[in-house]
Amino acid sequence: MKYYVYLFASKRNYLDMGLNGSQSASDEPDTNANKALEINRGKIDILDKKLIEILGERERVVKEIGILKAKNNIPALQLARFQQVVAKNIEEGKKYGLSATLVTEVMNAIHKESLRIEEKVMKGK
Repeated sequence: MKYYVYLFASKRNYLDMGLNGSQSASDEPDTNANKALEINRGKIDILDKKLIEILGERERVVKEIGILKAKNNIPALQLARFQQVVAKNIEEGKKYGLSATLVTEVMNAIHKESLRIEEKVMKGK
């Protein structure tokens, strides 16, 4: 089975890296490590699911905002508001040991999608 991982490399576009998932016998972790990896990967899967659920909820709110902006002739891009959101989330991220770079990249990706959704909603007035 082939998996694709998309990595962001600063100053470059996303890299598409194919991984075949095969390991040689010498690369196999011991049984205890395998169990620990399985447990922690299960935790990651649960957290990833929660992230997706939250992003879905956020998208629904973005659609509502797009409708309000369309009805009131407010542009989708509100740069000052976005700057506030990023700054607030960088500070919040520090509490969890997250780098400003990570928070900024995540918020930029979310904001890009939010603008796409709002503009789509606004065109469909």
